[in-house]
Amino acid sequence: MNLLGIDTATATRAAVLRGDGQAFDRPASQAESGPHRDHAAKLLPAIASRLAEAGLDYGDIDAIAVGIGPGGFTGLRIGLATAIGLARAHGAELRPVSSLAALAAEGEGALRLPLIDARRGELFGALYEDGIQRWEAFAAAPDALVSRVQTELGEEARRLVAVGDGSLRFREDLESAGLAVAAPGSMSHAVSALALCRLAVSVEPVSPEALIPLYVREPDAIATR
Repeated sequence: MNLLGIDTATATRAAVLRGDGQAFDRPASQAESGPHRDHAAKLLPAIASRLAEAGLDYGDIDAIAVGIGPGGFTGLRIGLATAIGLARAHGAELRPVSSLAALAAEGEGALRLPLIDARRGELFGALYEDGIQRWEAFAAAPDALVSRVQTELGEEARRLVAVGDGSLRFREDLESAGLAVAAPGSMSHAVSALALCRLAVSVEPVSPEALIPLYVREPDAIATR
């Protein structure tokens, strides 16, 4: 199965996992680990580049692994709309994957806390242990998150590693409370489209109508009316 992976929860990501196991991805630079506002301009060229590197055409795509967030409202809508358009045009399956799960899948540490900058002084996050989700996706201020970790995890918190652009933005708050954050230069802070592909192998396909973003909270444009 040839898998195309795309994620626009933060920056624009695209990767291809070919049916023979060969992977085609462009590692993100640290400068690209935060939110971007030009997904529409970058996504299709990124997809075309990965397909060309893999020696595939759009018609060769069997399934599209798409990150459903949480993340920026506009970015998510662009990513999902692109995935739906490509799936309908070329007969590919749609396989939704949490962008937080993709963050948790990269790097070391059995107990991982992927965190995405949610703006408004908050974080999107979830808790994973050995790839299994322990906490549902949430939006919380750093102090509320720290309190929850200390209350619910206790001594287990020593094994926890926080990753993602949210952990970098609030690094001082997290580390002052005794939580470990992956090194600033670690690529585990960036959502990986290749990780999406690998996770999507075991995800059941959904119809375009059932492909729903994971917003966690109301989009900014709605909440500030």
